[in-house]
Order: sequence, then structure tokens, then C-alpha cells
Amino acid sequence: MVAGDFDTIVQKVTQLLKEQGFGVLTQIGIQQTLKEKLDVDFKKYKILGACNPAFAYKALQAEDKIGTMLPCNIIVQ
Repeated sequence: MVAGDFDTIVQKVTQLLKEQGFGVLTQIGIQQTLKEKLDVDFKKYKILGACNPAFAYKALQAEDKIGTMLPCNIIVQ
């Protein structure tokens, strides 16, 4: 667990992923999405879709259906 400002933590996680060769391809803001679609309040919750191209390529060569699990999801809440 990491404590701090939510947006700062998202930036820090993104940077740490980058340092390990992962890029963040998508960000889904669950709090905003649920408010817009269902008009419900929810805690700050973001899904980061991260991918390391070399790892993804290697995994896809071994099993082409692994694409259902790409990109890798990381949550910040």
C-alpha cells in the first residue's frame, strides 16, 4: 500500500512501470465512468492498462489467446 495524493500516486506508478519497460496504454477512471453512466458516487479508482512489448510478444508467440489478458491491468484506489 502507498499513501499520498491520488493523482500523484497514479503518476508515480506510471513512472515506475516505465522504468521496468512497461508503457501505460489506457487509463480508465472508474469513479468518473460510474458517475457519468449510472449517476452513482464511487471512491477514486483507476485502472491502468500496462504493456511491455517484448513480454507481450513473447507471450503471444507461446499462446496466441493470451491477448485476452493484455494489456496487464493495475489498479490504483
